[in-house]
Amino acid sequence: MSKKLCASIALVTGAASGIGLGLATHLAQAGCRVYLTDLDGAAASRAAQAIDGDVVARALDVSDAQGIERLAQELGTVDLLINNAGIQHVAALEQFPVQMWQRIIDILLTGPALLTRAFLPAMRAQQFGRIINIGSIHALVASPYKSAYVAAKHGLLGFSKTVALETANTDITINTLCPAYVKTPLVESQISAQAQTHGISEEQVIQTIMLKPMPKQAFIGLEEITAAVDYLASPAARNMTGQTLVLDGGWTAQ
Repeated sequence: MSKKLCASIALVTGAASGIGLGLATHLAQAGCRVYLTDLDGAAASRAAQAIDGDVVARALDVSDAQGIERLAQELGTVDLLINNAGIQHVAALEQFPVQMWQRIIDILLTGPALLTRAFLPAMRAQQFGRIINIGSIHALVASPYKSAYVAAKHGLLGFSKTVALETANTDITINTLCPAYVKTPLVESQISAQAQTHGISEEQVIQTIMLKPMPKQAFIGLEEITAAVDYLASPAARNMTGQTLVLDGGWTAQ
């Protein structure tokens, strides 16, 4: 992505590892000032220090409305907001801890709403903004034992469509990027959890649960996600809003 296509100031949540870290690194290398946020402030600082570029670490709980408002007041505005923070818990609904169910909804669905709400006024004032939600294949299809995660990701699509309509009178867009499985620490933990839940090996989880629904039979690469973000963050995507961009190896084509 050339610098001229990049928003000058970007904020990425859940960016101390995985997809968020990859996006923060990519955006910094493209010339953005990147606010790398994570619930774990120390991990965010370590991640920011390891990136060659203009990267500022901040501790942020995306379910904390007051903390988000304080951050928005401090930063003033961002051109690109990437709602990436996420957690997962795998369990049958009857055994799903109620507090964990609520926590997943708070982080995956309420968090993006709170962040979007906080930064929208400044985006409107400058007549420009790009909001990208990192969704999941589970925004489109379901898997057993992931009721909270699937519900939150499905809700994210409806949220994005609504905000797209509310911001249609300016150069602000909001879209949801929905990849199938990407080999991140979050997915690695899912492999272990699903192996235990289903009583099978981790290799069987990969082959029979994760990759089997994908005709291409391959994990999604981080470079595919960064390329999609390049487009969604660019001026060329000014009419791409309220959309779901799916990277699923053919999963939903069946």
